[in-house]
Amino acid sequence: MADDANRDKSDNRNGSGTPAPGAFRTVPRTGVIYVTTEASKLGFSSANPDWCNLGQGQPETGDLPGAPPRVHNVSIDVDDQEYAPVAGITELREAIAALYNQLYRRGLPSQYTAENVCVSGGGRAALTRAAASLASINLGHFLPDYTAYEELLDIFKAFTAIPILLEGDRGYAFSSEELRREIMGRGLGAILLSNPCNPTGKHVEGEELARWVSIARELDCTLLLDEFYSHYVYRTRRGALPVESAARYVEDVNRDPILLFDGLTKNWRYPGWRVTWTVGPKKVIDALSSAGSFLDGGGSKPLQRAAIPLLAEEHVVKETLAIQAAFRDKRDRLHSRLERIGVRFERAPEGTFYLWGDVSTLPPPLNDGMGLFRAALDKKVIVVPGEFFDVNPGKRRGGRPSRFRHYVRFSFGPSAATLDTALDRLTALVEGL
Repeated sequence: MADDANRDKSDNRNGSGTPAPGAFRTVPRTGVIYVTTEASKLGFSSANPDWCNLGQGQPETGDLPGAPPRVHNVSIDVDDQEYAPVAGITELREAIAALYNQLYRRGLPSQYTAENVCVSGGGRAALTRAAASLASINLGHFLPDYTAYEELLDIFKAFTAIPILLEGDRGYAFSSEELRREIMGRGLGAILLSNPCNPTGKHVEGEELARWVSIARELDCTLLLDEFYSHYVYRTRRGALPVESAARYVEDVNRDPILLFDGLTKNWRYPGWRVTWTVGPKKVIDALSSAGSFLDGGGSKPLQRAAIPLLAEEHVVKETLAIQAAFRDKRDRLHSRLERIGVRFERAPEGTFYLWGDVSTLPPPLNDGMGLFRAALDKKVIVVPGEFFDVNPGKRRGGRPSRFRHYVRFSFGPSAATLDTALDRLTALVEGL
């Protein structure tokens, strides 16, 4: 079974068994792109209501109870027909800096300004700018983590990517003292991670996050923190704001080696706008802007302008509270019903809109992530096999089965009705074997 799964992975993750022509290499598709491409061969499209996409990496984008009204129209001034500055329009950068100061830095002497913000046309563009700007360092990254990190960590050759294993039997916990040992022992100059983590939902927050920032400051190790799911948190401390960010624990915004990534994609539920940003020390932001000038050229000027009102603190808090209420209910529903059919979980997610499930006790072939994925496609349900989150830049760990081959990521990004339909189909699939 493991050999078959690996063969399936090597043959199909690129979308075909043939190499790219001429001077081009074959670029593998990331997890979500791979599974939706395979589903499309069987008739899937986002407009087809017969399909249930529990593989999706985006939240539902319609109205939620208690949330602010959704934006349906964007007006475009004549000046906004022009290119935007590579770092983003000044007004948006100022609004982003002001939001971080209001939410996380009230009363602190060091405040973010527009010069601490770089706007990009999507999360991958933001991360790519950062990767292109890194020096010749050892860069730590965790396993499991976001699938798109794999190619990102391979394409740029200045730094060396070093994996850090997290253990399911510990609930994927990683303490600040373990962080210190990894930095010191492996000589890490930077660490990349999603927080909350995609796919496990583990969230480093509060005093523990403060210790991570303190260690990064002390050891001069840059934390590259992907905070795209930071509003999807379900374990906020009593009396705390509904949002969390490492920005709260930065002492000097221009000296502390903390780089934060966020955007409208997840936390505002506007993935199609492709408006994202990086917040960090001014000199780093200057480097990212320079990288953006040759990598992507900058984002959409009209949509950057339209994003400014969405960054008002009142709007953000109202949207976040609505997200947490709706998505907590969906999380609990999905978690409960998947457990009933035999999927096991090392922890309930504290953040994101994903469940990371161990399917090893399901009947074959469903006890393998790729096997469940293939069988679920026949029921018009999409999930993501866990092996995609075994981030392996350059395939340097090739030739052996993934640690996560018996895991699956289930998304509760879709509507509650879609989740119920998918769960009925998955239950029938398991009970039919």
